[in-house]
Amino acid sequence: MFDRPRLAPGDLPRTDLADPRVHAEYDLSDVWRHLRSEEPVYWQPETAGHPGFWVVTRYDDVASVYKNKEAFTSERGNVLDTLLAGGDSAAGKMLAVTDGPDHSALRTVLNKPFGPRALEIVVESVRRSTWRLLAEAVERGTCDFAGEVAAHIPLAAICDLLGVPAADRGHIIELTSSALSSTDGAPTTETTWTSRNGLLLYFAELAESRRSKPYDDIVSLLVSQEVAGRPLSHEEIIFNCYSIIMGGHETTRLAMIGGLEALIAHPRQWELLKSGAVSTATAVDEVLRWTTPALHGGRTATQDSFLGDAFIEEGDVVTVWNVSANHDERVFDHPERFDLARTPNKHLAFAHGAHFCIGAHLARQEISAVLEALRALVRTPVATAPPQRVFSSFLSGLATLPVSLEPEGRPGPGPAAG
Repeated sequence: MFDRPRLAPGDLPRTDLADPRVHAEYDLSDVWRHLRSEEPVYWQPETAGHPGFWVVTRYDDVASVYKNKEAFTSERGNVLDTLLAGGDSAAGKMLAVTDGPDHSALRTVLNKPFGPRALEIVVESVRRSTWRLLAEAVERGTCDFAGEVAAHIPLAAICDLLGVPAADRGHIIELTSSALSSTDGAPTTETTWTSRNGLLLYFAELAESRRSKPYDDIVSLLVSQEVAGRPLSHEEIIFNCYSIIMGGHETTRLAMIGGLEALIAHPRQWELLKSGAVSTATAVDEVLRWTTPALHGGRTATQDSFLGDAFIEEGDVVTVWNVSANHDERVFDHPERFDLARTPNKHLAFAHGAHFCIGAHLARQEISAVLEALRALVRTPVATAPPQRVFSSFLSGLATLPVSLEPEGRPGPGPAAG
């Protein structure tokens, strides 16, 4: 629809894959295809700003690294920004950057509020709020789908689970949107540091309030729950709240925005969705594969080993690129096609193995609610201006998506339950 220039494989020696501007300003499809074919485990040379790191691009290799937590640990960081800066301060305290028995014990606790049965009330609330937001946008005729619709859906669900008051949610949107990315060029260290610390401070204060007056929410659960026979420390509580809000808001929001952009760019797929010729379930998974909002995962090698023909040394930073794996020709037929009927569709948008996203069910339900509301309320979505992209080496997607939403003209009371 609004195509970016394609980066050629010949540009790779002069390209820094840790640079957020590269991912925002260029389409890297040809580069990923070249790497999968010729250098599936590629060494990104060091620069003046950071050390070198491995870039893993084939589906099977990516899945292998995700599964092998003994040889590739998360405990020194799981994204490039922190890995290249020397490590993650939350290592061993936050679920995403903890391995071994501590990870298993904490995950057992956090799995409970994210299970399908536990989420039934939240999912029904998501469907109602999504219908309302889309109906209001359709009535206005034009909107920024990113800021006026998508930004509010996953945030409301996660804030409900965490017990964040409605009055604080605008502030939380601002902080989450700038903690890992920027809309006006590469994010600065000062901006991201300020936003991340703002979130940590917010949840530190919320945790303190829950100690004296607990509610039925995840913060209260973390405050009161013992993990592996001991209570969680204050740091562990706030780091995991931070992880939940970031993981539950940003990636799902970007998938929703990118999904609508793809439907506008592929009118035949929009017709199939509108007619009910494709199921919402397969459509959701194709949106996730196509958008892959989390570009990569990061690990550190704990021992010398081979990955394919590449010799990985202990201590090396290893990045696995979901965005490439989800377009691997060895796994997906015609991966360059946006195909809402695609099946099977074992994408890696939620990672793989022990660190598979605990919020996967909720994310699928949220995207499903958006697709169902669009199908019922909108006759034709049309882009009205070029969107802005987020600048990040970890997140991928659109910060804005100005659209016109032609109403379907078919009345309805709201989404069906279930």
